[in-house]
Amino acid sequence: MSTNPAGSPATVTADRPSRSSLVLLALVTGAIVANINLGIANVALPTIGRELGASQDQLSNIADAFALGLASTVLYLGSVGDRYGRKLMFILGGILTIPTSMMAAWAPNAEFLTLSRFLCGLSAALLFPTTLSLIGSLYRGGAQVKAIALWSGVGGGVAAVGPIIGGWLLENYWWGSVFLVTLPLDILALVVGIIVLPWHSSEEKFSIDHLGGVLSVLGVGGLVLSIEKADQGLTPTLIACIAVAILALVGFFWRQTRAPRPLVVIPLAKARTFWVSFLAGAITFGSLIGAMFVGQQFTQNVLGYNTLTAAAVVLPAALMTAVGGQLAGRVIAQFGSRISYIIGLGAVALAFAVMLVTWQAGAPIGWILGVYALVGTGVGFAATPASHCLMSSVPSSNAGMGSAFLDLTRDFGGAILQAIMGGLLATAYAASLTNAFAALPADQASKLSDDAADQITSSYAGAEQVAASYPQAPASELMAAAAQAFTDGKSLAIGAALALTVIGLLLVIIVFPRKARELAYYESIQQSA
Repeated sequence: MSTNPAGSPATVTADRPSRSSLVLLALVTGAIVANINLGIANVALPTIGRELGASQDQLSNIADAFALGLASTVLYLGSVGDRYGRKLMFILGGILTIPTSMMAAWAPNAEFLTLSRFLCGLSAALLFPTTLSLIGSLYRGGAQVKAIALWSGVGGGVAAVGPIIGGWLLENYWWGSVFLVTLPLDILALVVGIIVLPWHSSEEKFSIDHLGGVLSVLGVGGLVLSIEKADQGLTPTLIACIAVAILALVGFFWRQTRAPRPLVVIPLAKARTFWVSFLAGAITFGSLIGAMFVGQQFTQNVLGYNTLTAAAVVLPAALMTAVGGQLAGRVIAQFGSRISYIIGLGAVALAFAVMLVTWQAGAPIGWILGVYALVGTGVGFAATPASHCLMSSVPSSNAGMGSAFLDLTRDFGGAILQAIMGGLLATAYAASLTNAFAALPADQASKLSDDAADQITSSYAGAEQVAASYPQAPASELMAAAAQAFTDGKSLAIGAALALTVIGLLLVIIVFPRKARELAYYESIQQSA
């Protein structure tokens, strides 16, 4: 392996770049920054609901805004990185993460916080996909598999520690401090990346498909917003979002068949190793993000955990994601990606089934820890093959497409699943309390104003605020009803996630190729490059 003068970028020698350890430090740290930011809001949602007076729908929007900004733009920006340089995108994303995180930390209301989180997601769309596309272009063969396993397992596992730090901050500082957690890591990734990453790595000069990029932003963004707004009924806003999503997505795929340099090379996307990996990865990552979204609120609202304890019980997920990611690399090498997917999706499905049955009021902490450990195991085993398959299914010249789709598995999957689960949670919560109000005796119902009823059904934090003005006995009854309503919403949301996970598992079992055919396809892709 060749060596470089101090301060000069790494160059690729053999199957990995020089100063590989520093290169991986920059790329994995960059991935950790984006991964922590993706889910850091979840641990703070109950506190945000109280401090900003946010409804359950607004909390869902805050939780989903980062993933929306990232998912809607990552495909377009991946192509921009392929053209103008992945290091440039990495640096821009790292720089813009700083002011957007600070905007979120000091947001004066729920609407401004939602906007800030969306802009932070746009910054991550510059930073995150380049971390994997650089691995895809700088590493080869077994070194690439190991680098992806490290990126996936450590990058995802360490990121899950972020909520624990966030929980501690919430116990000692204001709610906005959780959005500043990643700034030291972001600065570290920036400094190391500027020093060691090469300015060019398999980029090509071509005309970017800007029309396709705009259509992809409108299509993905419109689809996610449609799901977010679905629980509010068939409103003009929902109809407009659906219309924009359909027209933009149809136009996008039409454009991809005619563009000189499409964002999505349709023949590559048709490969079973690619599209099945995308769907399986989206379901897995979406399930993780959705579980964290529901779980953080459930443990604080229903089980009464403080923010630090609610964040700490997620630690088994962090540990098992890292362990599962490393074990998955060995499973893939020996048995192929299909087996690793089956183990991963099976573990996630089991976790949701256990969560559905055991996560009730008064649930022992062992069930909470066990479920998170199963979710982490499943994500570790499914994330590594998703990363490996998506990157191996495209030639190095299309590394931006592979990394963009991998990012979409996390962020599109997260945005969709979180929007679905958030909508179901809000709908079931409000319906359960509305039914409870309808069953009240006339003398009790007359004491409940319409404003109080609306506040109670809008969110759990709203119920707490109303209960604070009641005597102890009726306040306890009100909060017991709110806890049961939230549990009903949790069960409906988790049931939907379980159904989608089972569908993903069956898809892999039936459609995904076995090891010999999988490897033969990757070899043909590299030979044709």
